[in-house]
Amino acid sequence: MARLLVVLDVDSTLINEEAIELIADEAGAGERVAAITERAMAGELDFAASLAERVGALAGLPLDRLTAAAQRISLTPGARELVAGVHAAGGAVAVVSGGFHELLDPIAEELGLDAHRANRLDIEDARLTGRTTGPVIDAAAKAAALAEWAERFAVPRSRVVAVGDGANDLAMMEAATLSVAFCAKPIVRARAHVSVDRRDLSAVLPLLGLRG
Repeated sequence: MARLLVVLDVDSTLINEEAIELIADEAGAGERVAAITERAMAGELDFAASLAERVGALAGLPLDRLTAAAQRISLTPGARELVAGVHAAGGAVAVVSGGFHELLDPIAEELGLDAHRANRLDIEDARLTGRTTGPVIDAAAKAAALAEWAERFAVPRSRVVAVGDGANDLAMMEAATLSVAFCAKPIVRARAHVSVDRRDLSAVLPLLGLRG
């Protein structure tokens, strides 16, 4: 049983980048994919459809280029402090991403996260096929993950916090008792309980009553 549960988005929240844009840069489709991502996170496009279009632009990319993209990922300032602070208070930290396990798994291990979930890229002959495999992690899936983890860690919903920046995070934020818009799009800031506008995730700790 955990004292509280903090669930974070990954792209532009736990990390500074949009992971799919890093992969797209390796595939020579960076500008096209970035434009689609921007519209999706602003709530202008259906996430699943936008994901399919963006991943389609990656078809044929060799796996070694995926590794190169992963090496360009940087943690958001304060991420380690937030995870350590929640763990020190007996809480659990989980992340759910519209990005990809292939890039998220090493980060989750490094930070000692209690749970994580993301999309999976389809791979054949050591190249991306331009498709995902398994369930799409969209807004509804993020909210479902939050509910599942609250049950797993025996945390009452009154002790669940969600942190995100894009429209795809709104459903899970609405399912939490405290929602934090982190350097977020206007649609998210308007609907969150509180906003953090500086890129330092340790700024979430005082909101949890863990550090003044």
